[in-house]
Amino acid sequence: MWDMPRDNTSHDTTGDLSDDGSDPPELLRDLDRRNAFQLMIGDSPHSHVDLDDPTYLEYEYIRQIAFMVDLAAAPKAPLRVLHLGGGGLTLARYIAVTRPGSGQQVVEIDGALLDFVRRELPLPRNARVRLRTGDARDVLGRVPEGAFDLTITDVYSGRRIPGHLTSAEYYGLSKRALRPTGVHVANLADGPPQGRGLAFTRGQVANARHHFAHVALLTEPSILRGRKFGNLVLLASDAPLPLDGLVRRAASDAFPCRVLHGAKLTEFQGGAKPVADPDSLWSPEPPEDIF
Repeated sequence: MWDMPRDNTSHDTTGDLSDDGSDPPELLRDLDRRNAFQLMIGDSPHSHVDLDDPTYLEYEYIRQIAFMVDLAAAPKAPLRVLHLGGGGLTLARYIAVTRPGSGQQVVEIDGALLDFVRRELPLPRNARVRLRTGDARDVLGRVPEGAFDLTITDVYSGRRIPGHLTSAEYYGLSKRALRPTGVHVANLADGPPQGRGLAFTRGQVANARHHFAHVALLTEPSILRGRKFGNLVLLASDAPLPLDGLVRRAASDAFPCRVLHGAKLTEFQGGAKPVADPDSLWSPEPPEDIF
């Protein structure tokens, strides 16, 4: 979430209250695409889904994650993927279509949201996707060791990432769940006014580097410079990341982004240290007028 939604939408469907009593999910029809919808919870966009073309990815950060999905193995080779955070299942749909036969699990704490999405935005036929209701960290700690090629963390409570999903210990649980060549992927959100200096993201880089040998950060230049609030995609693995491919895709996207790694990432991290559970923080509150 947090990529700016386009305003070419119309109201379509509203669900029941979420399990925690928060705003119900709502679908806005994308007027530019025949069978596409934006999933909203309150005033926050959570997903964009094109039911006719699951390879169409509207949000920039989702495309950035998809760069890693595309490069994680040979084209069309199936992957084992654990999605922590469900939303509209946009990436699960993308993987099901671009990598047929992939075994995927999606963990979402809000069962009412999962039911709404399952009913209103059905998954592609033959998609091997298991939907699970539960807390992301609890489930991550119980999955078999070395079971996944990718773990993708995209969890928000309201407009922020919960603190128990931002600690060094959480990164350790993700590493445990991954195969030796697997990749930890996280959608972060940071920036002014509360996130001046991107201290939250610097701490996340330190967490990743504490557990993984190779780390990269993708985001647009204005976010990296601290000029605006937005998404940053963190990649971490014990195997070398496909940096050349990531850089090419990042440069050729409709909204080009930067790929920080190596010395540039060390410079960005500065003096930030890993953040343990007792000191873990929620991500910064976004500006009130972000949408």
